[in-house]
Amino acid sequence: MEGKRLDILSDSTGETAEKVVRAAMLQFPHSGALIRLHTRIRTKEAARPILERAAKDGALVVFTVVSPELREYIHAASYELKIEALDLIGSLIGKIGTFLDRHPINTPSGMLPLSDEYFRRIEAVEFTVKSDDGKEPRNFRKADLVLVGVSRTSKTPLSTLLAQRGLKVANLPIVMGIQPPPELEEAQQERVVCLTIELNQLVEIRKARLKQLGMPMDTGYGLVDQVRLELDYAHNIFRAHPNWPVIDVTGRAIEETAVIILESLKERDEAAKHARAALV
Repeated sequence: MEGKRLDILSDSTGETAEKVVRAAMLQFPHSGALIRLHTRIRTKEAARPILERAAKDGALVVFTVVSPELREYIHAASYELKIEALDLIGSLIGKIGTFLDRHPINTPSGMLPLSDEYFRRIEAVEFTVKSDDGKEPRNFRKADLVLVGVSRTSKTPLSTLLAQRGLKVANLPIVMGIQPPPELEEAQQERVVCLTIELNQLVEIRKARLKQLGMPMDTGYGLVDQVRLELDYAHNIFRAHPNWPVIDVTGRAIEETAVIILESLKERDEAAKHARAALV
């Protein structure tokens, strides 16, 4: 698999296709494959050189194109150039059109009017950036979700990913010997999620970070005994708040952890809803 390539071709931002491909690639963690993203490809002239290069490199082409004419061209060119190509959205549009008995408008998403959902996500991302690493404790009360955990438990990348789904996320690092700010108690307690990780993996992650920063490996930040103390300290705080779910991120991609968090929130919301209904 070393050196194999996947070309993602999209008539818009390519976000949908890239997410699908990267989710699938999680099943092949040591593939060594290279993903190349080509966005806003809306003409045959723009698509042709990409397909020719894919043919030369023996790449797999994954495309999301809504124009029927351009889709047909890519299929025909792929057959001509002997390229393996996968149409991610064409057959789905056709199936949905048949089911709804409607004709699609065949307009790339990047050319459609901006929706309320788009602006909601932008607002969530802005909130999350301002609330990263405990910078704005007062935002805990406004957050849809607060992530807490020791350093290098994926709080920031998880916050960013969840914000892109429209959640306002704040995160707080647990620091040895420092109690969480009182504002954390003012947050929706069912929306505080604790992140933990296996000791040895955290040590390796921190050592890699120290190496990246050019710092000595014997710094306390990456020593087993120090890291163990930090994890124990964090877990003492977690145990003092039994309503906070604890999620182990050991060996998990952030996408998988995000799904677990979202499912946990959904279960808690449904349980609260049933509890309220029982009181009526």
